Amino acid sequence: MSAHEATDAQKQRTGLSRMTHAFGYSMAGLRAGWGETAFRQEALAAIVMVPLAFWLGNGWVEVALLAGSAVLVMVVELLNTGIESTIDRFGPEWHELSKRAKDMGSAAVLLSLMTCSGIWIAALWARLA
Repeated sequence: MSAHEATDAQKQRTGLSRMTHAFGYSMAGLRAGWGETAFRQEALAAIVMVPLAFWLGNGWVEVALLAGSAVLVMVVELLNTGIESTIDRFGPEWHELSKRAKDMGSAAVLLSLMTCSGIWIAALWARLA
């Protein structure tokens, strides 16, 4: 079966079968992400931060912001890795648009890290100061 036929097969699925296969693809994406050092570091930090959010947060909104900001960093890292992988698929030669796409993906990761840091610093300040 060709890759095109496999893609078409997924589009033909419905209901629980489609959801089950989509979940498998998502797990494959997480396994691929785990192979990236940055994602692995962020995931390990999130393993600590998400439970800590329940201690630190006052109410569900603060817990959601704290935990969500940690998960957001991983989401953005996966998207950045997807962009980089797509660019790299076309070859190692330098191109301005390739550099621009990779730089923007990196900037998105930076912004998500800054957002997460700001939320956590503010919550820690409110809790401990």
